[in-house]
Formats: sequence, C-alpha cells, structure tokens
Amino acid sequence: MVGVTARTVRRWQQATGRDKPPSRRRPGRPQRLSVRQLQRLQRVLQGGAFAQGYAGDFWTLDRIGQVIWQLFRVRYHPSGVWHVLRRMGWSCQRPQRRPFGRDDAAIAHWRRYAWPQIKNVA
Repeated sequence: MVGVTARTVRRWQQATGRDKPPSRRRPGRPQRLSVRQLQRLQRVLQGGAFAQGYAGDFWTLDRIGQVIWQLFRVRYHPSGVWHVLRRMGWSCQRPQRRPFGRDDAAIAHWRRYAWPQIKNVA
C-alpha cells in the first residue's frame, strides 16, 4: 500500500517504540532537591546575599552551592547549581558595575553640549 519493503515498515515500528511499554520514569539522574526545597531556596535567594552574610549583594554559583549545602546538606558542582537555577526559572545576570563618583547630570551635559562639538571637529 505504501510502496516500501516489509523491513522498512519494521524499522518504522521500532522507531515509534510501539513494541515497548511506556516508561514512567524520566531519563537521567533523579533530582536531589524536591519542589518544596526549591521553593525554600528561591525565598532564601530572593532575600539577597547580604542576608546570608556575604560582603557583596550578588549571587555566584559557588555561593549558591554553599547555601544549598547549608540548607539541605546536598552538594552540587557549580554547573549543577546552574541547572538547578534554570529549573527554577532564573537566568544568568552580571552585576552592573558603576563608579561611586558617577555624576549622571554631568554626563548628560557632556553628551548634549561637549560631544557634538568634538564630533564636528573630528
């Protein structure tokens, strides 16, 4: 009917996996943190790094790994922490570094008046 050999039909059947019973387990290693633990971790991380005793108010994978160890006694490699964060819906962001003596008004004035004059001369 289809115009292919019987061998091709058998390969198609094997590829669809109809011969195997459906697996109830997801592939890969089981998750070490439960949904409840992830929710608790998210609340702790949203509290900020200062609240956990760190000098800078930003999170790194190493810091989060240490917090996971302190809370749940589960050890993660930094790449594993990254997978946990992605599962929680978090993304990688770098802290924006600005000088302490930054004067936004002076910068806006320079851009509006000084920069066009420099641009015209060049």
